[in-house]
Amino acid sequence: MRNYELMAIFKPDLEEQSLQVAVDRLNTTITTKGGEVASSDPWGRRRLAYPLQDYREGIFTITQMKLDPKNAVELERSLKLNDQILRYLLVRGQ
Repeated sequence: MRNYELMAIFKPDLEEQSLQVAVDRLNTTITTKGGEVASSDPWGRRRLAYPLQDYREGIFTITQMKLDPKNAVELERSLKLNDQILRYLLVRGQ
């Protein structure tokens, strides 16, 4: 298992309760793929450098996790299908 860091930008029109449900669903997806969530840190609403899907703001979250490399590909596939996420970046940690 390797360390990974996931930054996800959620749509800004999500209410606080639905945002928490979306983050919990993301963490559940990670654990069902055989990973371990070390921490999930919400950064809050931030202005984007350029519009994404006609949104000028997004809600940023950072998640530290341990995951098997072959399951990281499956996780990225499920992130692409999530309609609440504008953009994500999954990078290998140290």
